[in-house]
Amino acid sequence: MSTISIFAGNYCLAEDVARKTAQDLKYTFVSDQEIFEKAASQFNTPASRFARTVQGKISVFNAFTHEQERTLAYLKVVVADFIREQGVVIFGKTPKLIPSHISHVLTVGLMGELPFRTQIATKLENVSPAQAEKLVLKEEESLVKWTEKVVGAAPWIPDQYDIFLPMDKNSVAAAADLIVKNAKKPVLLPTRESLAALNDFILAAHVEIALVKEGHNAAVEVHDSHAVLTINKHSLMLSKLEEELKAIASSLSGVNSVETKVGPDFYKADIYRKYDFETPSKVLLVDDEQEFVQTLSDRLLMRDVGSAVVYDGQQALDFINEDEPEVMVLDLNMPGMDGMEVLRKVKLSHPEIEVIILTGHGSEKDKTLCMDLGAFAYLEKPVDIEVLSEKMREAYQKARTGK
Repeated sequence: MSTISIFAGNYCLAEDVARKTAQDLKYTFVSDQEIFEKAASQFNTPASRFARTVQGKISVFNAFTHEQERTLAYLKVVVADFIREQGVVIFGKTPKLIPSHISHVLTVGLMGELPFRTQIATKLENVSPAQAEKLVLKEEESLVKWTEKVVGAAPWIPDQYDIFLPMDKNSVAAAADLIVKNAKKPVLLPTRESLAALNDFILAAHVEIALVKEGHNAAVEVHDSHAVLTINKHSLMLSKLEEELKAIASSLSGVNSVETKVGPDFYKADIYRKYDFETPSKVLLVDDEQEFVQTLSDRLLMRDVGSAVVYDGQQALDFINEDEPEVMVLDLNMPGMDGMEVLRKVKLSHPEIEVIILTGHGSEKDKTLCMDLGAFAYLEKPVDIEVLSEKMREAYQKARTGK
């Protein structure tokens, strides 16, 4: 039995097509959300993190954590597991993770002209045509970011698909019928070569996971059990890095040989960073004194601490709803929403974030209240950078281990 992958533009009845295709073939329908949930269970990672990655949202901390690379590798393993089961229709954005050389996967693209999709969005969302068009275009932007990340090209190039259907010119029934007819062709039966390609895909994902678990980030391809690791960021000690990457990859069962090479981005200014699991890497600095907080961020960067900066309380709350800092360094006296209120709201909505108060205008009463509200520590300006760094390390360990 073949596998069918369906990638589509939003608001073009694509899910209806995918579900009818699965029903007609008596295949299992698999959505992105099911893949996220299986990945969350298998790799002990929140499903929301996979959803954010697929939406094209890259964490500002990613240069330090390699979180996106890790979640992508996890998703590849889960997608491959579904392909291995055979007789499935995989629908959503995750089909873009499937390599084109797995020949028993029928790749389908569904799209429609903007007026057609706007009309559907207007009805489904009960909004004006102008609002509907904005919704369509916003989601389209997300699709473009995602496909450029995983395949390095825009999503609507017909050559990327075995079947590409304009849904403004096809009914749901007609589209599903065409997919079903093609899915039954003998050319889509699994072969020894296509199953070997699937195994290489799975092995490459496991190599990526092994590398990321050791703090590394390299592109991985596997062909006939031969792993090729591509380094795309400049390294001052390339030979040592290559030896370390080879040692990690070659330790995996199924990898018979390993080679490393530098990619086209190796000669750019960005520097290769190995992720240090002991160093705080997702720190949010909140202070209205812009020069102070930016200088603090720079000094932390010199210590390989990944940080982001915002300048008021509302920006802080907006940030944590979009990203996932593990430690927050928070000033108390800010215009608008003060630090005390930010602390209160953060501990209510995201109790796992450890908050260090750093203020120049506090009092013993403020300190007592902050600690009662759940602050990890209360420090006063000026603070020695080593003292702050040590508190951040302690807070980071608590955030990660709960101890």
